Amino acid sequence: MTPVSLLFGALLLAGSSLAPVQARDIDCKLRFNLSGWSVFYKTASGTGTISCSNGQSMTVRIRTKGGGLSFGKSTIENGVGEFSAVNNISELLGSYVSAEAHAGAVKSSKAQVVTKGEVSLALAGTGKGWDLGVAFGKFEISR
Repeated sequence: MTPVSLLFGALLLAGSSLAPVQARDIDCKLRFNLSGWSVFYKTASGTGTISCSNGQSMTVRIRTKGGGLSFGKSTIENGVGEFSAVNNISELLGSYVSAEAHAGAVKSSKAQVVTKGEVSLALAGTGKGWDLGVAFGKFEISR
């Protein structure tokens, strides 16, 4: 046996003992309602349901907190969010970082992307109220 074939065989043997890389293949969506206010400090809360392609679902609470130059009061009804692919629905719980610019009067629309490590969530919704400003903060999802 040549040294190259010995090296190749050793690499194959070592590679077979490594843990397999798990593909992120579960797609999940969030349906939610959210209402809040802002006067420099921005806060909102609501509820939602996460549903995944593997049949898992979970009812969740949503809270947002942050600060910036922001004024207003608004409600989002029947909002929709789409998560990046994950291994397990539990990866979706936790605090996401958010940044947004917003403006609206009477009927308004909102779109935003929030991130938490390798997980991102694209949010979209329409609602009622008025708001104007720029805010940075947290978007939290809990059971």
